[in-house]
Amino acid sequence: MSENPPAKRLDHRLPERFVPTINYDLCRVCRRCVNDCSYQALEFRESKVVPSGGCVACGRCIAVCPANCIEIRPVPPQFAPHGNWSERSRRSILAQASSGGVLLSSCGADDPHPAIFDDLLLDAAQVTNPSIDPLREPVETVTYLGRRPGKLEVCDGKVMIREDDTPLIRMDMPLMFGHISLGSISYNAQKALFMAAKELNIVAGSGEGGLHPDFYQYADRICSEVASGRFGIKPEYLKGVAAVEIKIGQGAKPGHGGHLPGEKVTTMISETRMIPLGTDALSPYPHHDIYSIEDLAQLISVLKESTEYRLPVGVKIAAVHNVGAIASGLVRAGADFLTVDGFKGGTGAAPRVIRDHAGLPVEVAVAAVDRRLTQEGLRNRVTVCAGGGIRSSADMIKAIALGADVVMVSTSAMIAMGCRVCQQCHRGLCSWGIATQRDDLTTRLDPNVAAARIVRLFQAWNEELKEVLGAMGIDAVESLVGNRDRLRYRGPNPKIAEVMNVKHIGEGWG
Repeated sequence: MSENPPAKRLDHRLPERFVPTINYDLCRVCRRCVNDCSYQALEFRESKVVPSGGCVACGRCIAVCPANCIEIRPVPPQFAPHGNWSERSRRSILAQASSGGVLLSSCGADDPHPAIFDDLLLDAAQVTNPSIDPLREPVETVTYLGRRPGKLEVCDGKVMIREDDTPLIRMDMPLMFGHISLGSISYNAQKALFMAAKELNIVAGSGEGGLHPDFYQYADRICSEVASGRFGIKPEYLKGVAAVEIKIGQGAKPGHGGHLPGEKVTTMISETRMIPLGTDALSPYPHHDIYSIEDLAQLISVLKESTEYRLPVGVKIAAVHNVGAIASGLVRAGADFLTVDGFKGGTGAAPRVIRDHAGLPVEVAVAAVDRRLTQEGLRNRVTVCAGGGIRSSADMIKAIALGADVVMVSTSAMIAMGCRVCQQCHRGLCSWGIATQRDDLTTRLDPNVAAARIVRLFQAWNEELKEVLGAMGIDAVESLVGNRDRLRYRGPNPKIAEVMNVKHIGEGWG
C-alpha cells in the first residue's frame, strides 16, 4: 500500500493592504523611491522599479519622486465578503495564528467608532447677544496651567493672589503638546516640539523618558512626566522644568504600562533614561507605591517638596468609566492640574485589543469630570486638561465647551511634521524620521522646518478659536470653559447628550 505524499506547505502570508503603482512612461529610474523606502516595499529589478511587498502607505516614495509618477493604491479585498467576519478580524486571526503573540499597533484607535465631536454643533450670537469682531475687538485666549486660587481677593481695585498659592504657568493659547518621549520619537522630532512650545509660549510634555541634556534650554516650557518606571527622574531635572505630572494612565492603553523595545534603546536613550543599553524599557502597569488616593497624595506631596513648592504638580489619567469620581480624588489628593486622556489618544506602541476597545471617548469623560468637580465645589481649584484624538480647532473648541481649560494635542502635531499615520511607529522604521532611532532616518527630519510647521498649525487654530468666540459673542476663552449651553447634540443617541449634559438640537436656552 503506497503512502500518501506529504501535504504541500501552504503559504499563510497575509495579502497586501497597499501597493505602489508606477507610471513607467514618466519614471526617470532615479531610484530615489527605492533608497528612501525604509520598509523595503520597492526594489530595482530588471532595469525598473517594482513593488516588493510590505507597503504601509507612508507616502515617502510619493514625496521624493521628482517625476510625480507613483501612486499608492489600496489592494481590493482578498477575502470573501461576510457580514460578521470582517477582513480586519480575519487578518488579526491569521496574524496571531502565525505569531502566537499580542498584536501591537500605534497611533489612536482606528476602528470606525463615530467621533462624538462630529455630532456637536456650536452656538452663535445673533440679536440680543451681539457677536464680536476679533479683528477689531480684543478676544482673549490666554490661559493658565496650575492650581487655581478658587477665588480672587480684590483690594483697592487690585486683584490679590495669596503668596502661598502654587505658581500658575501662563500660556498664550489653551493648547499644549501631550507627552511624547525621546525613544518613541527621534531626537529631532522631540526638539521640534520643544522649539515650537517655546515660540508659542505653551507647554510640551516630556514623555516618560526623562530629558536629554540638550533640551534643558527649553525646560521652562516642559512638563515632566513621572511614570511608573521613573525613567530619567532626578532632582536637578525636576527642579528645572515648568511643571511635573504623574502618569497614572494613558488614553491609548488604560491600565497598561509603557514599553520601549530594546532595539530602540540606543546609547543616547540609555543615558537619558538611565537604563542599560539595548534593554527593553518596561514601565509597570501600576505605580508600585500607589494603591490608594492617600498613596497618590503622598507622592504629590513628595514631588512638591522636592521642587520646593515652585512648580504645579498634576496627574494624568485615562478616560475610564468612573472618571468623574477619580478626578475628584485627584483634586482632594492635592493635584494642581489633571489631564484626562481619551481612548482615541495616540501612542508609539500598544496592544491593539486595548487600544481599540478600552476606555471612554474624551468628549464624555471631560464633561463627566467637569460636572462632578462642579457639583463638589472643586472645579475652580484645578486646571482640567483633556486630549485624545483632537483633530482640529473645532474639536478643541468643543472640548473647551465641554469642560477643558487646556486641550492636549499630540498626533496632530506629528502630522504637521510629516507623519502619515501609517500606524507603524512601534517598528522603528519611520521613513519620515519621526518615530525612529535609526541615524539614517532621523536626519531626514529638519527640526527647524518641523517646528515652524507646528507653530503655523497652532497659530491657525488659535485664530480660528478667536473667530468662533467672536461669533458666539464671547470675549475670553475662560468664559467658554464648561459652557455646555453653547453646544447642541445632533447624533443618533440622546442618552449621550444626557450624560454630557448637552441639550439636543432644537432645544433653547434656560
